[in-house]
Formats: sequence, C-alpha cells, structure tokens
Amino acid sequence: MPAESKGSFRERLDLASSSPPLVIVVGSGGVGKTTLAAAMGVASAEAGVDSLVMTFDPSLRLKDALGVEKADDDGEIKVPGARGELYAGLLDARRTFDRLVARYAPDAESRRRILENPYYRHLAGHLGGILEYMAVERLYEVSEEGRFSRIILDTPPTAQAIDFLEAPDRVSSFLDSGALKIALRPWFDGRGRLKVSKGMGFVGRGLESFLDRVVGMELLRDMSEFFRAFEPLFDGFRERAVKVREMLASKNALFVLVTGPGESRIADTLFFARRLREGGHRLGPIIVNRLHPSFDVEIHDESPLAAGEELFAWLGRSHQRGLDELRRLLPADQQLIGLPVEPDEPTSLQDLGAMGQRLSRRMLA
Repeated sequence: MPAESKGSFRERLDLASSSPPLVIVVGSGGVGKTTLAAAMGVASAEAGVDSLVMTFDPSLRLKDALGVEKADDDGEIKVPGARGELYAGLLDARRTFDRLVARYAPDAESRRRILENPYYRHLAGHLGGILEYMAVERLYEVSEEGRFSRIILDTPPTAQAIDFLEAPDRVSSFLDSGALKIALRPWFDGRGRLKVSKGMGFVGRGLESFLDRVVGMELLRDMSEFFRAFEPLFDGFRERAVKVREMLASKNALFVLVTGPGESRIADTLFFARRLREGGHRLGPIIVNRLHPSFDVEIHDESPLAAGEELFAWLGRSHQRGLDELRRLLPADQQLIGLPVEPDEPTSLQDLGAMGQRLSRRMLA
C-alpha cells in the first residue's frame, strides 16, 4: 500500500469529544471488537458525552459486556450503574423492516398485503443482505433522531461487516436489476395457477408438478405476491439507500478497525483498510488487540515452567514482528495502536471504563 502525504490518513478519535458523532467498530471475529466498542462507549459517557453503543452481532455479547440483562428489542435502554449517560441498543431487523414498510406503503391496504404476506413473515427478514441493510437502516434512524451525541456501533465479523458497508449499494442494484423485473411479471392467474403452463396441456401440468416438488408452488405464489405488493415502495427504498450510503461516507462517521496480533492477520487487515478507503469511508485508528509482551528468556533447564516461559517469549516476539510488519506496510501517517492482552477479560463497567481510558490515551498520543 503506497505511502501518502503526511496527515492524509490520520483521523483522530477523541472519546471526550462528541466529534465525530458516529464511530463504527469493524474487524474480524475473535479479536475483542465487542469489548473495545463497549469500553469506548463507557469512556465516552464518563467524559460527559451522552453515548449509545449499538450491536448487530448475532451473539449479542454486548449485553454481557455492559451488564444489560434485558434488552428491549431494538430500543435503547440505559445501562444501569454507568457514570454519565450511557445506553445500549440491540437490533431487531424485523421491526426495522416493518417501520420501513409502514413509512413507504402508499396506503393501508398495500401495507397490509406486505406485512401479512407469508413470504415476508417467515423469510424476508433472513435473506442474504436484508439483515445487513436493516442494520444500517436502524443506524440511520437513530442518527437522524439526534438523541445521542455519540453512537458507537459494534458490527459483525469481517465478511459480514463488508456486507454491511455494501448493503445500500446492493439494495439499489437489486431494485434496478433485471431479476426483479422478471419477478414482477404476473406469473399466476386469479386462481393461483401458473400462467406459463396454461395451454400447454400435459406438459404444463408436468411443469407445475416439477416446480411444486423442487420449490413449492405455494412459496412461489407468496414470493410473486410479495414482490408485486412491494413495487410501490421501491422509490422510497431507493432514496433511503442513497441517504444511508451518504451517511456512512460523511465526515460524521469514523471507522475504527480492530485486528488480532501476529503476521497471519496482516493480509486481512490491509484488505479491510483498503476496502474502507476505496469505498470513500474515513478510517481512524487501526487497533491491534491482545498483544503478548515481548521479552527475552534464558532457558537453563527442561522443566515445564521453563518450556512455558519459552513459549510465551516466542509468542511475544511473533506478535511484535507482526505489529512491526503491519506498520511498515501501512501509510506512514496511518495511526496504528497496539493494545496488550489483558490478564482477565473486563467483566464490569469499571473494568470497561479503565480499558476505554487506556485506549483513549493511546489514540490521542
């Protein structure tokens, strides 16, 4: 990755300031991303910035990290015991989709046809790309409401996070695709019979029987009805997707990329950083989390303790090599932060606050 001019990539993040108001934490799974998002939220609230931490992680680990035992669907709830104004939000994709349908449906009958459609009720909220778009849509909703000075978003692991970034474009592409135009054709008559099979006699009945066995005619009818009922909403969804895309690429949004230590993580980190920049998104600090300390050890015996010390020394050296190599490959002005592995995972707001303060000092160094 070629080096750029000084200052072109270095985007500061001050947790004690409400700018930028939207912080999106991205990265692969198993690197402590959720914990760091929670720690930043606690530190931000303790500094006097009323903050919301949102998660679209299917494991909902943020509930445990923040001590939130009961989540109110996709509503925001105040974190008990937090110093300052700290809230947690958990996504309910179906409710978000329902609100969009209610917003863009031209009348009550159109809204009813969609919301009561079996395909919509059982499948639409779980199709590939829908969950990611509902996630970014909910983020847009909360941001537009303006109730919080800062929103910190914990996203799913890398592949899904990229889906999250590309969700608005995929929605727009789908709405303009030839496949959708085909789906909108009147495939069934008023009695629910496949029109293409009419007049084909035995062959037509065979076609219906084949489709019924492979896909299910009832499902095909539900899908056809769903897309045709949804057609009046397309313009509204298309306009909304454009606004969502603009929000993610605006000066109000800053991405924090979290990765794990070691040389094996370098390629994935560089790939994600490049995708963010190519997509027009602002990339803030890259955080290499859970670094083992680097130290030298002299082995004088073959005891299990000595072997363990040698293993940890090797692990520390390996992590340091990975950090040094990543720093060499990144632009000279890209902020790269190494965070040491914690003796214990933070299990309280106090622990999260202390972690957030340590991170904050490193981000401002």
